[in-house]
Amino acid sequence: MKNFALIGAAGFIAPRHMQAIRDTGNNLVAALDKSDSVGIIDSYFPDAAFFTEFERFDRHVEKLRRENGAHVDYVSICSPNYLHDAHIRFALRVGADAICEKPLVVNPWNMNPLVELERELGRRICVILQLRLHPAIIALKERIDREQRDAKYDIDLTYITSRGRWYYQSWKGDVEKSGGIVMNIGVHFFDMLTWIFGRPDFSNLHVLEPSRAAGYLELQKARVRWFLSLDRNDLPVAPQPGKAATYRSITVDGEEIEFSGGFTDLHTQSYHKILAGEQFGIADARPAIDAVYGIRTSTPVGLRGEYHPFLGPRATRVARTA
Repeated sequence: MKNFALIGAAGFIAPRHMQAIRDTGNNLVAALDKSDSVGIIDSYFPDAAFFTEFERFDRHVEKLRRENGAHVDYVSICSPNYLHDAHIRFALRVGADAICEKPLVVNPWNMNPLVELERELGRRICVILQLRLHPAIIALKERIDREQRDAKYDIDLTYITSRGRWYYQSWKGDVEKSGGIVMNIGVHFFDMLTWIFGRPDFSNLHVLEPSRAAGYLELQKARVRWFLSLDRNDLPVAPQPGKAATYRSITVDGEEIEFSGGFTDLHTQSYHKILAGEQFGIADARPAIDAVYGIRTSTPVGLRGEYHPFLGPRATRVARTA
């Protein structure tokens, strides 16, 4: 049994990490969040120590490090995006491996110092790239690798996950803290695309707003029209009562790749692989971080060239940039 600490216990994604720690037979010994709305911990690890101040959490983890057999083996990081690299550094300095939610960092230049620190302290930085473990995505990669064709694939990627007004008042609505919509909800998809279809060769940004973004990305093996949105008005069909107002779609040469389900246990699968020494690391995360940074720092060109079909009906909004 390994000991875990968790940073960001009140966030949306934290329960998936708690479940993964429990389901892999390990123990959460300490958790941190500035918010004390963390009753969900009782469903998994009611005996875990909890802190709302980093200094007290730091002191507790350091105390455990000095106690025989009580030290923290892994620190799971579910904090706001802009704090990830600082919390990774904390994990490594207390002698633990870091398990970090997406994105690893907001800005690409923060990765190289982490590589050096990983080497210096002899610890691992493990990145959650759960789409690489989704059965439909694995099958797609195997198919593309097997076909080895010269012609590029035509991809349409659409992801709409509606959010209320609260989103824009939280750290997620602050571009400096989250990296904006392309980073915050898109980085996993760009990781998936670069993993399957290779490095980016060309990018065009058509729309960049706080609530939606769209563009064209040419990869080694594919031409990708992509569309991301937080606006429920972009949903192609009205959401069903009691169901999440979310729409995911990937088409390859016009063929829909079904991957709407199968997300519930991907974090647990990720933890199994990490514990077996088969983690994704900084080198795996780098291509998507670089690609997303290039996209989100570009200037939108409007509806020019290859643009996503969802843009047409609402073309008047392209001038409103983030």
